[in-house]
Amino acid sequence: CLTRKSPWAFIGGMRQAIVTAFGTDSSSATLPVTMMCVEKMGISPHIAKFVLPLGATVNMNGTALYEALTVIFIAQLHGVPMSGGHLFLVAFTSCLAAVGAAAIPSAGLVTMVMVLQAVGLDRYAGDLSMVFAIDWALDRVRTVVNVLSDAFGAAIVQHMSPLPPAGTPHAVEMRGLADAREEATSEQDLEGGNRQCEVQQEPEGMDTRIC
Repeated sequence: CLTRKSPWAFIGGMRQAIVTAFGTDSSSATLPVTMMCVEKMGISPHIAKFVLPLGATVNMNGTALYEALTVIFIAQLHGVPMSGGHLFLVAFTSCLAAVGAAAIPSAGLVTMVMVLQAVGLDRYAGDLSMVFAIDWALDRVRTVVNVLSDAFGAAIVQHMSPLPPAGTPHAVEMRGLADAREEATSEQDLEGGNRQCEVQQEPEGMDTRIC
């Protein structure tokens, strides 16, 4: 709704990055493919090179959702009631833990202990062994979510930025104008430097150039 473009068409253009994210299980390993895909979708390389590496480091939406749902599952497994304050604390701590998680496979299991401790469920940390058995599959899915959210963020920044999309006629025209402006500036500097040199006529008939 924000960019007024079909998200399905954008996801279709990111299919190569999605397959790579699912196969490598790492946002950092998928980063070159993600940058290539978003540039093919018309996003400026300047925006892609800034937003995507930053997103691969701190934007872990899939990990935050995974940690929150897993902690709630462990609480329900042992019949521990959770109030609205506990749920808010789980959501808030999951977001902080996801930001601190490394962009490597199964990093969310390490930071999930922080979320369990925040709501007093650290005594059930041993139940993470059950989740570890299927984490290899869950981690691939949440890596795809992380990569897609990074790409969506780059598209939103592109939409809100005055810079034209890469490869468009307007972008090519602006680049040509910028090159022409730089060339004109260089010629003016050269002419200005030549004007600083004056020729003076001496009585003996010898020309002396003073710069």
